[in-house]
Amino acid sequence: MEVDYPDAPWAMVGQLWCSLFRVTEDVDALRPAGLYGAAFVSYDDGSPLTYSELLVARPVRTGPGRRVSITDIWVDSPASMAGGRELWAIPKDLCDFTLDSSRTGPLSRTDWSASVARRPIASAWFTDVSRAGVRLPFRGGTWQPGIEDTDGEDRLAGISGSARTLPCRGHWDFAADGPLAWLRGRRTVASFRMADFRLSFG
Repeated sequence: MEVDYPDAPWAMVGQLWCSLFRVTEDVDALRPAGLYGAAFVSYDDGSPLTYSELLVARPVRTGPGRRVSITDIWVDSPASMAGGRELWAIPKDLCDFTLDSSRTGPLSRTDWSASVARRPIASAWFTDVSRAGVRLPFRGGTWQPGIEDTDGEDRLAGISGSARTLPCRGHWDFAADGPLAWLRGRRTVASFRMADFRLSFG
């Protein structure tokens, strides 16, 4: 079944919460030992597609500039899944999300969870004051190994934008029998939130 999605690049706005984890041994060929970022993302009104996302990525040295490779990713938008796979070889799958957020003055509290067919993948809790931060620019990109949707071709994508980014408190729980069980019990290196980001992807 064909699904329409926006042409590249995608001009997105929203919120991101991320924690960094140290993995001390190889998991498999696509997930070697190293530093990984796990993030929940909300793409909000003003984006060509609005949806939620859970991703895990690691830094790579392929291609120019600073890049990451996304090893695991879920969204709740069929259009985002199709576009991510066909345009950039990002291996998106579908899942369900819950998001609950509240604010008291500058302090935000946010709870996330993701599940497939009612089976948990991950949940996370964050507190931050990132909306009080100064908007700063960022730039980077992705490199993805080829998948069936790109006929096995590797794909590069550029990322540029700005956000109010500050460290935050984050706590994650990865389901013991879920697809991210390999992150369960890993040491958290740092957590941060990118509030009110504006970015161009692709």
